[in-house]
Amino acid sequence: MPDSVERRASGPREERGVLHARILESARDSFAAHGWAGTSIRAVARGAGVDPALVYHYFGSKEQLLDAATEMPADWAAGIRNDWTMPLDRLGEALVRGTLRNWSNERFRPLLLATLQTAAHEPRTREKVARVFAGVLMAPALERLDADQRLRRAGLAATQLLGIVMMREVWRIEPIASMTVDELAAAVGPTIQRYLTDDLD
Repeated sequence: MPDSVERRASGPREERGVLHARILESARDSFAAHGWAGTSIRAVARGAGVDPALVYHYFGSKEQLLDAATEMPADWAAGIRNDWTMPLDRLGEALVRGTLRNWSNERFRPLLLATLQTAAHEPRTREKVARVFAGVLMAPALERLDADQRLRRAGLAATQLLGIVMMREVWRIEPIASMTVDELAAAVGPTIQRYLTDDLD
């Protein structure tokens, strides 16, 4: 590692924290915009204004950088758990609103985009999405829904929520992209509600 990089990496703790955060921000932006294949350590370093050696110093590899860049904060999971506390007969709309609330949050959005853009092609991220789905999204469903078919119910509800996200937030396909939260909650909420509480047979 060049001396200048070594000095920066071993500088004051505050400076190290700023550089670390800047690299992560650049990585999230790159993974979100270009996916796994289109992101390089050199491009991330350029976006962060640092030497590529410093990215390796902090994260070790592109794979470890992706892990860090797609690690969701605790308050994201807490918000999802809170959405699931809504009265069961209004849960469908609440889940739509909660999903779109997360995507409108400027802290969460780059992480969510980076995760979705890489999950289809990068096994590490795909495995992370599966863990998150099981631990964060499915756990409240197991507590709230009847034992009969609850995994199937939660999975079907998730297909609708992911569909909204892809159409509105990722691909920006009209007219879904321009619909308000209220419009989407009113249109899709009842379908999710049926998956959660109605007879599926």
